[in-house]
Amino acid sequence: MQFERRNPLDGTVASSAQAMQAADIPAITAKAAAAFPAWAALGPNARRAVLMKAASALEARADAFVEAMMGEIGATKGWALFNLGLAASMVREAAALTTQIAGEVIPSDKPGCLAMALREPVGTILGIAPWNAPIILGVRAIAVPLACGNAVILKASEQCPRTHALIIEAFAEAGFPEGVVQVVTNAPADAGAVVGALIDAPQVKRINFTGSTAVGKIIATRAAGHLKPCLLELGGKAPLIVLEDADLDEAVKAAAFGAFMNQGQICMSTERIIVVEAVAAEFAQRFKAKVETLAVGDPREGKTPLGAVVDAKTVAHCQSLVQDALDHGATLLAGGDTTHNVLMPAHVVDGVTQDMKLFRDESFGPVVGVIHARDEAHAIELANDSEYGLSAAVFTRDTARGLRVARQIHSGICHVNGPTVHDEAQMPFGGVGASGYGRFGGKAGIDSFTELRWITMETQPGHFPI
Repeated sequence: MQFERRNPLDGTVASSAQAMQAADIPAITAKAAAAFPAWAALGPNARRAVLMKAASALEARADAFVEAMMGEIGATKGWALFNLGLAASMVREAAALTTQIAGEVIPSDKPGCLAMALREPVGTILGIAPWNAPIILGVRAIAVPLACGNAVILKASEQCPRTHALIIEAFAEAGFPEGVVQVVTNAPADAGAVVGALIDAPQVKRINFTGSTAVGKIIATRAAGHLKPCLLELGGKAPLIVLEDADLDEAVKAAAFGAFMNQGQICMSTERIIVVEAVAAEFAQRFKAKVETLAVGDPREGKTPLGAVVDAKTVAHCQSLVQDALDHGATLLAGGDTTHNVLMPAHVVDGVTQDMKLFRDESFGPVVGVIHARDEAHAIELANDSEYGLSAAVFTRDTARGLRVARQIHSGICHVNGPTVHDEAQMPFGGVGASGYGRFGGKAGIDSFTELRWITMETQPGHFPI
């Protein structure tokens, strides 16, 4: 049985994929468990070689990825190619980690006891990836787990099954043994049952999930019933603070990029611009002028920086947040009617306050609120007034001041004089609070996808009290 994903712009069929059921999961997880021992036993350079081939195989599918992302989620060509570039980098970074999965010898108080801490692969890892940055996040769900010697199952998003399947095709071509890398696709109506079956499967030892906070809580609760560890990278409401001594031109560029790259559909997207009152009017004027240059259009034509959002539901949600803010006294600096069902212009709402939904609720669309702060201390207070804590940024010409402010913001990531949207394969990536827990990226990923074991070897005769 198949299910169809339709293009959000015109409703045509963008892709079709197998509509797997919960009953299909035991065979898939058993296959992964059977393949795991041989893959785990491979030397680090052998695993590295296969991963390097996978990176090249991904890049060789550039045209197919662009076509799939445009059709399934309305992405621009630029966003698709950016996804592919960073994803290939993530695979190569994972390949480089295979010889860095190291342990240590720990001094023991027991004479003649050699005590070691060793990192070993876990078994089968379930990775659940979303649609918004599908190549990056699909690859991130599986690359480091594979480097660590695990088998992986990628649960593809119902909104981009073809894009996620292309990842698995590339990895298969690279030479991973049968069963080490698998993909699960399912119709939207079956998502709960399929994911539940995957989490419940005894062969699945750990789960990583990237997606909404609401779904993340469901997954964590289900996994907790089996005492299975999770790595959760969830929602965000990233603040960008502009202090009175900031380079306003740089702040404007970073804020526009952070708020509207991929139509604001990024977990790190700038959702709150917190500007110290002394420069608020000047910033608003410059930001308005910048945003008005960001036209929206059909991504298939490739003529505009902004493309489609993923569905009409996103448009309705964003419009409701904007209207609520306007009803409570905010001002619309930029925006307008959505001329096509999912082609939503960039919206900027000035004068957002803490009693407005736009201050707290994640928009995950092309909407950003501008919030006025009395001073630095108030700006920090406003930035921290959120359940989320993924990414943040602060702009100031005084870099020591910027670092001091960054240290006071409750987030997993903070950038001084840079945008909230910034990702690199080797960096520890993750949030706090409602943005989740655990870290992807670089050596932090090794911690997430290995078991740390204590093993001892006695070298002298034992002396015991009984």
